[in-house]
Amino acid sequence: MTDPQINFAETMAKWQAERDAANRAARSELLPQLRALGITEVIAEYEGYGDSGNVEDVSVQPTGIELPGDLCMKLEDFAWSFAYHHHPGFENNEGGYGTLTWDVTADSITLDHADRYVECTHTCDEGL
Repeated sequence: MTDPQINFAETMAKWQAERDAANRAARSELLPQLRALGITEVIAEYEGYGDSGNVEDVSVQPTGIELPGDLCMKLEDFAWSFAYHHHPGFENNEGGYGTLTWDVTADSITLDHADRYVECTHTCDEGL
């Protein structure tokens, strides 16, 4: 039974606003760290299905720059959170996957995302 005291639309709007604020804060924290290392681009590949998922790979440009472990982990968390904010629930059922590309120089993010689904065609023929 649904609780009449809970307004789903308000709850979702609050959740979206909180996630957006957290993503903006993480982005503001990460940007100067990446620039200080001379990184011009971050590419994060993510995937989710069956109610779970994670960031599969994070690479940076120019190549050869080593990310400190804690910075790499923060980038993975940011990429997952950013993708999830724009495609909530993509890790459910057949899932989804994508690539977050962050142009650090311009501070511009491109999110290339795909959702998987199962398509069924059903027929029922009786009395043929």
